[in-house]
This record gives sequence, structure tokens and C-alpha cells, in this order.
Amino acid sequence: MSRQRIRFVEARTARAIAIIGGAALLIAALALGIAIGTVFARSHLGEEQALVSRRSYEIEELGRLNAALIELRPRVEALSAKVEELHDFDVHLKTAHGVGGASNVHDVPPLPDSEEPATALDGAGGPALPPRLCENARADGGTPRQRLKGTQQIIDCLNGVVSQLQTRTLTHYAAYMAFPGRDPSPGARSGSPYGNRFDPFTGRLSFHPGIDLVAPAGAPILASAGGRVVQAGERNGYGNAVDIRHSDGMMTRYGHASRIFVHAGDYVMPGQEIAEVGSTGRSTGPHLHFEVIVGGAQINPSPYLALFKRKPNAQG
Repeated sequence: MSRQRIRFVEARTARAIAIIGGAALLIAALALGIAIGTVFARSHLGEEQALVSRRSYEIEELGRLNAALIELRPRVEALSAKVEELHDFDVHLKTAHGVGGASNVHDVPPLPDSEEPATALDGAGGPALPPRLCENARADGGTPRQRLKGTQQIIDCLNGVVSQLQTRTLTHYAAYMAFPGRDPSPGARSGSPYGNRFDPFTGRLSFHPGIDLVAPAGAPILASAGGRVVQAGERNGYGNAVDIRHSDGMMTRYGHASRIFVHAGDYVMPGQEIAEVGSTGRSTGPHLHFEVIVGGAQINPSPYLALFKRKPNAQG
């Protein structure tokens, strides 16, 4: 892992999206304010009937623009939240990757690099300049109708910018959601670790291909990441078990369940309840046997679970 490049959402990407999102809302709000001020400053002009008609149209347009701005705000806020989540996890992944003395960190592959590389025919270059945000849309001149139209153009342009950012973020976020490591049994205590151990049935040394999370019978078992269920039911040695395939040849396995709530072919989301803790199969008591499988090999799940454990807030 130390020889591989890890890039998911870099700091400059997060800052750029945050700045563009904030500027989008600010410009739209200012443009709408200009339009509102222009409409209500013209009450003394024109004939009364024509003025009433114009004001009725302008007020209706203002209402429509305000509704569009209200709709835009949560999109920007949701986008900013996703980017912040992705960036925080990327920092956490890189920090864990670089910790000296962490003997098992190399077991964790980096998140997929979702940025499409340029091909030999896709020549690109030029000076690095800041983005220009809706530079051709203006709402500070002309008649009230022209200003209203300019405000609409600004909002349309901002919607387009946000849509482009959402599209770019979606690929990254999908990879993040399919990356295993979220706690599959919250509140459980650690049982047998990954690696060689004395078999609880034979007393002989044997290899344990996952970790045991001890919890009461009936406690929920959650999907550690999003993916597709490829097996759900009886499995030799595991009792009732669920296998979920994630991205890049990664799988997670959940064994010894008392009940299973999903079927082969189902798509699940991170944190979705897929089963309940039990003691089926080769088990001495209620617990979850959890595995992470990469390229067909069962590897230590502990580094994956550690990636999603957030450090306590320094402010308490």
C-alpha cells in the first residue's frame, strides 16, 4: 500500500467546490435582491392599469425565482456535506497509511482513483487560472424585466455548475460507500482476532480467517459497505451467512447469523440491517464472524474497521 498513490478528494478539490458553492448562493441571493429592489422602486411610473399588470407579472416572476433559489440551497449544502465527508475520510486513510509501526496497514488498499485519465489524443494544458462563475449572466442593468431575466440566467447557470459538481462527486462518493469498514455490529465486544489461534473445538492451532464480534443473540448485523448480496443462507462452517460483493473484487462475509433478511441478488446500502446475531454453524455462542475478502483472499478486517472509527472531538 505504501507504494501506491492514494487520491480521492484532495484538499484543493474540496476548497474549490466549497468556494464555488458559497459563491453560487451569494451571487444568486444578491441578484434576487437587486431584482426585488427594482420592482418595488417603480410604483410611481406608468399608467395605473399597466403598472398593476407589470407589477403582477414581476411579483410572480420574483416568487418563481425565489422558489428556484430555495431549491438550489439544499443542493449546495448536500454537495458540500458529501465533499467534506469524502475529504475527511481521505485524510483519515492517508494518515493511517503513513503511521509508523502499524503492522497491518498495508492490508488496506487505497480507494479507487475515480478521475478519468487523459488519453494520448486528449491533449490538455494551459495556465492555472481560477474558475469564472457565470460571467455572462448579469442582473444589475436594464429594465425590471431584463433584470429578472438576468437573475433567471444566473440561477440557471448556477444550477448547471452545481449539477456538474454533483456529477463529479457522485463517482467518488459511490466508491466511498462501497468501501468496507463500517462497524457491522455496533456495541459488540471483540472476540477471537484474525490469524492463528487454538481452535475452540479441537484445541489445536488453526487459522481464523476473520474476527469475532461478540453480541447478544438477535442483535442487528449491518452491511459494512454498499454492494450486492451474492450468497445468503447456510454455508459450511459458518452456519447462516451472508456474502456481499463490493467494488474492485472486494467482499465481506457475515457468519453464524440466527436470521437473514436479504437474498442473493439484493443490493444493500452501508449500515443496512442484513441479519441478526446468532450461534449457527461451527460456533460456541452468539457472535458475528466478520471477514474481508480481497481478490479471493481473506485478509485482516481490523485495519478496515479502524479507518471508520472517528477520533473523539478535541473539544469534548
